[in-house]
Parts: sequence; C-alpha cells; structure tokens
Amino acid sequence: MSKFKPSMLTLALVSAGFSSLSAFAADEVKKDEALNQENVEVIEVRGMRRSIAESINVKRFATNVVESISAEDIGKLPDSSIAESIARLPGLAAQRLDGRASRVSIRGFGENESGTTFNGREQVSISDNRGVEFDLYPSEIMSGVTVYKTPNATLEGEGIAGVIDMQTIKPLSKDGQTVQINTQFEQTSFDKLNPDGEDSGFRGTFSYVDQFADNTLGVAFAYSSMSSPNQEKRWNSWGYPEFTHNGKPLSILGGAKPFVRSSELERDSVMLVVEAAPTDKLKLTFDALYVDFLDTKTLRGIEIPFAWGQGSIKEENATVDPATGFVTSALTEGQRVVVRNDHEERDATLKSFGLNTEYQMNDTWSLDLDVSYSKVERKIWSMESYSGTGRGTNVGIADNIGYQFNSGNTGAMFTHQLDYSDYNLIQLGGPLSWGGSSALNDSLGIDDTPLKDTGQDGFINTPNIDDELKAIKFAATQVIESDFVSALTYGVSRREREKQKVSEGYFMTLKSFPDTIVVPEEYRLGSVSLDFIGMGNMIAYDSKGLIDDGYYTLLAESLTNTKHATKSWTVKEKITSAFVQADINTEVAGLPLTGGAGLRYVHTEQSSQGSAFTTNSAGLVVASPTDIEHSYSHLLPSLNLVLKLDDEQSLRFGVAKTISRARMDDMNASIDADYNETKPDDNGNYWIVSGGNTLLEPKEATGIDLSYENYFSDEGYFSAAFFHKDLNQWIFDGAYEVDMTGVADPATGEIPPHSTGTGSGKVNGGGGTLWGYELAVTFPFKLIDESLEGFGIQASHTGIDSDMENQHGNKFEIPGLSDKIQTFTFYYENYGFQARASMRKRSDFKGDVYDIGFDSKQVNILGETIWDAQLGYSFEESSVESLQGLTVSFQVQNITEEPFTSLSGDNKLQVRDYQDYGRTYLLGLSYKF
Repeated sequence: MSKFKPSMLTLALVSAGFSSLSAFAADEVKKDEALNQENVEVIEVRGMRRSIAESINVKRFATNVVESISAEDIGKLPDSSIAESIARLPGLAAQRLDGRASRVSIRGFGENESGTTFNGREQVSISDNRGVEFDLYPSEIMSGVTVYKTPNATLEGEGIAGVIDMQTIKPLSKDGQTVQINTQFEQTSFDKLNPDGEDSGFRGTFSYVDQFADNTLGVAFAYSSMSSPNQEKRWNSWGYPEFTHNGKPLSILGGAKPFVRSSELERDSVMLVVEAAPTDKLKLTFDALYVDFLDTKTLRGIEIPFAWGQGSIKEENATVDPATGFVTSALTEGQRVVVRNDHEERDATLKSFGLNTEYQMNDTWSLDLDVSYSKVERKIWSMESYSGTGRGTNVGIADNIGYQFNSGNTGAMFTHQLDYSDYNLIQLGGPLSWGGSSALNDSLGIDDTPLKDTGQDGFINTPNIDDELKAIKFAATQVIESDFVSALTYGVSRREREKQKVSEGYFMTLKSFPDTIVVPEEYRLGSVSLDFIGMGNMIAYDSKGLIDDGYYTLLAESLTNTKHATKSWTVKEKITSAFVQADINTEVAGLPLTGGAGLRYVHTEQSSQGSAFTTNSAGLVVASPTDIEHSYSHLLPSLNLVLKLDDEQSLRFGVAKTISRARMDDMNASIDADYNETKPDDNGNYWIVSGGNTLLEPKEATGIDLSYENYFSDEGYFSAAFFHKDLNQWIFDGAYEVDMTGVADPATGEIPPHSTGTGSGKVNGGGGTLWGYELAVTFPFKLIDESLEGFGIQASHTGIDSDMENQHGNKFEIPGLSDKIQTFTFYYENYGFQARASMRKRSDFKGDVYDIGFDSKQVNILGETIWDAQLGYSFEESSVESLQGLTVSFQVQNITEEPFTSLSGDNKLQVRDYQDYGRTYLLGLSYKF
C-alpha cells in the first residue's frame, strides 16, 4: 500500500524539534525517519521562512482542513498579538477593540460561532459570552496556533465556524538548552492626548527551555511583562433625528460625544510546561498559564446635545445637502453641554492548568488521559465624571454651538463661544438633569423641589464576571491491520462550566450638593486639546482621585432600575461526550486516500440561576429567585478525506455536522416578570416575562468542504477551496412558553396558582445557507530565479455569501460576515536580513461593540484595510561570537492610520463611531544564549 512520503524539509524540521505537525503526520515521520536519516540534507532555513515552511507542512499533512502559524522560538510569532497573526490566515478576519485586534471571525462567522482551545482544551473568556478576546493571551509565550476549519470527533472545541487552538512549546521536542530574552519598545504616533496618559511602553519576555535525565525530563518556562499604550481620537454621534427644512424631512445631528482616549494595557504572564518520559511507553505533560491583565483608560471630552438638546435651531442657520438629505451644518443657540473626565479599569486574571498522560500499552493499544482546569475573574470599574456651567437643565451659562460635518460625516468641526478650559467657569456638578431616580431623589430629599432629578454628578458601572471550567477526557487508540482503517480511537469527556455575572451601577453625588464646586488645585491636570473637533481646550482633572478622597457619595442604581437584575445571573453547563474516530489509510484507483471518519455524541445539561423581578408601587425593584434547567443531545458525524494525486497535489473533502452554543447572556434565568391573577394573555398564560431564555439550544450546521492543494515547493503551495454550510436552529428575537413553577410573584412574595408564562426574548428558529470560496498561495521567488532567494509572497482571497431568514421569513445578516476577505504579505529573509509588509482587508460587516453600561450592541461596521511592516536583522552568522544570538527588529502597525468606523443604521452617512488610532512603532531586541 502507498503511504504519503514526507519531504526532506519535513524530516529536517521534525528532527530539529518541531512538534506542531498533525499527530498523523508526526507518526508517519517517526516511522520513516530512521530509514531516511542518512539521506536528510541539512537545510538552513531559519526565522520567518522556517515558520512559513512548518506552517505549510502542518496544513499539508493534517487530516482536517486547517490553517497554521508556528514560531521558531518562544516569543517569535510574527505580530504583537495573537489576533493579528490569526487574521493573516486565509478566510480569517479580526475586529479591533480600542485599536487592538481582539475578536476573530472565521469564514464569515463572528467570534461567538467558533471555539477556542488552549493545548486542545476549551477556554473560559473575560466577556459576557463565549467569544474569546485574544488580547488576554500573550503571543510572546505561544509557539503556534492551528485553526480547524473542519472538525473531527476527537476535538473538544465546538463551533460552526471552526476551532482555534493555541499551543505552548513542548520542551522534549527541542534540542538542548535555550535561554532567550526578547524586548520591545513601543511608541504611539500621537503625542500624549491626556496629560496623565502614556504614549510609550515596553514589552519583555524571558524564556528557558532545557532537558534533563538523558532527555526524559523537559522544562519550558516563560515570563512576559507588557505595558502597551494606545491612544485614540473618537467621534461618537448620538444619532440622526428628523429635521424639517422648507417643509422637507431631513437628517440632522442629534448630539455628539467626541473624546480623546489614552489607554495602557498592562499584562504579566507566566507559562510553565513540564514533560516527562520516564519510560518508552509513558509520557506526562503538565502545563500552566497565569495571566494578570489590567487595561486602564482615561477619556476626556464634551458631550454636545444638538437637535436633541435644549437649544433652538433656526432653519436659516442650517445648510442642506439635497443629494444626501443631511443637514451638513447648523447652529444651536442657548445650549449647555456636559464636560466629561472619565476613567475605566478592566482588571482580569486567568489561571489555566492541564495534565496529559499518554501510555503505550503495547503495539496495538495506547491510552490518553487529559485533565484540565481554567478560571478567569474579570472586574470592570468604569466611571463618568460630569462638570459644566451650572447644575440642572436651565442653570448656568449657555453657549451658541455650530457644527460642520467632515467629509462622509466622519466627524464634525464645532464652533463655540465659551472657554471650556476655564476652571472657574466649568465646575464639578451635573448639568442637564441626568439623575432620574426616585431613590436618588429620596436620598437627597429633593423629590418635591425644583432640584428634582438633578442629583447625578457622575456614574460608576461595575459589571463583574467569574468563569470556571473543569474538564476530563479519556481516549484509547487501537491500531488496526486493515486495508481501509489504520486505527480506531474511542473516548469520553466531561466538561463542567459555571459563568457568573454580577452587574451594579452607582449614582455619584457631590457631598456639597446642591452646590457645584471648583476643581481643587491638587486634582487639576491642566487641559486637554479637542482641536480635532474644533472645541479648543477643556479642563482635565483627576476624577478617580476625587472619588478616592471622598468628594462624592454613592447610591446603587439597582434600587430603582431593573437592568442590573437583568444582567446578573449564573449559567451552568455539564457536557458529557462520547466519540469514536477511525483513521483511514487506503487506496482508490491506485492513489493513496487518508483521512478520518468519526461520530461524537454530546449530551448537555444546562441551568441558570437568576431572579424574577418587577418594581413596586414605590418604584423600588423587588425580586424572587429563579432556577431553570434544560437538557438536550446531539449526534455529530464527521468525515475528512485526503486523496493524494501525486507527491505534490491533493484533493480534500470534508462533511460534518457542527453546533454553536447560545450566548450566555441570552440563556440566563433573570427575567422581568409580571403576574396577572385575574386575566390570562392570548396564550392562556398568567405570567408575562422578558429577559433570558434558558431553554435555548445550540445553532446547528451541516458543512461541506472541497479543496485542491498543490505543494509545489517546500516553501510554497497553492490551494483553492469551496465551502457550504446549511444552517438551522439559529437564534432570533421571539416568544416562547416558560415554566415558572416555584417562582414567587415579585410583587407579593407569594407563589401563585398558575405557573405557565409567555416569555419574550431569544428563541431558536429560522436558518439558511452560507457558502463561499477561498484562494491562497505562498510563493517563494527563488522558483523564478536563484538570485531571488529569500523573497516571497503570501496572499489569499475569500468570497462569502449567505441567504438567511428568521423564523418569520425576514432576511437576516450573519454577525461577522464580510463578503470579501483578503490578505497579502511580501517578505524577504536572507543573510540575516528580514523584511515584511503585510495587508489584511475585509469588507463591511455586523459586529458587537460595547454600549452604555457595557451592554453588547450589534452595529454595522465599515470595511477596513490595515497595513503593517517589519524590518529585522539576525546576527546569527556574525563573525563576532557575542553577537550571534542577537536579533533586532523594527515594526510599524497601521501604517495608513486606518480608522474604525461604525454606523447608527445601514446608511454610511449615519456614522456612529469614527475612531482614529494613529500608528504604533515597535523596536525589538532579542538575544538567544
């Protein structure tokens, strides 16, 4: 029978210690290595080209359809974040969050439709849902990433889109001791936008890899510390209401909240891997990851009401663009604004531990046991501090403010008459009466006074997340002597996950209320320039210091506002799986056919604990506990086949059923509940509830993949792929029946006689199809002429389309779907020199952004094209021995200063956010001892 033959480069890479090849390929290499060792030439391919070559081999010899990134050493992934590296792979795209690539979509599906694993184990997340924000994970200590576009029965990650697996180094696969130090100095192109912000930062990584006891014990340790600045000039509009001009309805600016932001991401990470192979039959691997993550933001700006404000707008002062129907400039007279000095801290810690045991019982049977635990704790403290010319809606000096839209409505230039940097004019205290809380009015004794609803001088949001996951997996593999199947793997696994969210908010009121106060000298930081919107300078002060030193009293918003009860919940999942996977190794028409066929049974028990709540006659929130359970099962078959046409060309075929679980904030048991004991609704139910739906089940898809691959060089390949997914059980807004047995009526505290209710929230239903094609090429120019050794390109193009409908037959656009995704990289590496220019491009898509109170809001996001470049030099071949371990690099990110732009609707002139991040420069030094 014909077997696939690993190339000389493949054997050289494996013998040099690269271990991220697929298990099948690695096993075959080991069988052939002894026979071929004397024929393996020494191939001096290092750095970027070596990583490209290994990534190609991972793709070439994998059973599944995969994409891969590999690093020659710890800390040498090609980008400063994992998400940026992943986004350069064919069919993948990243969404930026505060200027950093954070959320990754695969073939048109957003981050909630893909699974993320760490060394093959499902991971917890710092978001409200399942989608992983990759800026939590340090690229500096990862050895590679593999993206599975088609599944098999043994994969623990679940997702319609695919599974992203991040990998740490395996020390026993390395040859000898390695000690390495990597450093990077970072600088933003903007000078400090805030006086207390940062425009420069530093990253450092220390790594140690060694083997002991005659290569039976291996240790890898890495410590990484990062302080990374990020700055932004942001235009944010409230919206675009209707404005009548000469009898015609037009769109006008409702208001704006432009600001400048200075952020600093501080992240300390520790990674430890211990491998032990005490006998030829036993191998144990322990890995641990600890991440301490703190993202601090300072935001200052002026909230400017316009059409939705108190000022008057005269038609004669408005300029109209008849072609677009927008009022491009206008003047509001007698308008007051809110000057904002905000501060936010997003603090998270991640702990992840895993122990894997492999035991080769005999020539036929092998066993694998994997136990893991991961936990993340995330705390957000987000504060808004208000100041203005007086307290209340019609108190204080008003301004006459005009605006002129920039091209494409991507911001505006304002005119004004007041000096917002005058500390005597702009004082601490809440203008515009934003404190509409009965509890706040009562606490201040202003309910029946002219000061009613004027007690809010700021606000603090404190949503916290705890996410814990425990998992165990046992598998047994049996070698089969057969003309069709070479091995069978049987296994079971169990995952238990508990995610808890606690939401709260606090009204801030000055202790001097109702007086406003001048900012004390010791808290003044000077001024901040808002020239990018024409508002001149504004006062800048240490708002957090004022809170810490007791200038404000706090009152919980949850006393009168039900939204915090809606957003406080616990979701638990117990997932039991059983699987069988057959490794196929046979011939068809004399051609080698390899692959795998599998079946995975998944049983899920999910539950949620929350509250049923309402407001009583006094306007206060009253609640009763809820506890809702639901269970279901899925049978998930999969088939992956690879037909080897010759030594270079292959055809791949994959078909599988996959699932994506519901968002956790959609399946919680916290509901706004009302019980009508006298009259049922049209469905015959006495309960009316709205909120989460614990009865939600996963979205389902049946996918087909067909691809052609041509590996015409050790460093080059071409592939063309077609994919199609039939989608059903999607999740939309709708109505459902809910069982309220044992739940007390929040208004009375008693359990009513009727337990069925009509719920409004998310429901399963509807569906459709998604299909597309994918072209990818890596081409080394040495194939054209030997003088071009070291030059090459990597490029890909993905086209995607969908036809989706909700349960009512209305058209629906899948979040994360860009109909065109393109990547391009031009590189050179030779004689120690390294150069790379990279582009990633995606078209418009729907994506999630943070809204008021850290709610997730889906908006239309405009497409973007991002260029990065990197230059470097390795002194490995230097005649000076002390320099031979040194590598220097210089990187520029976002060369063209591409903005992030989202819309209020689907009209590209209704710009919601226009975020300008500037460029980022990084100077790197690495020394390998």
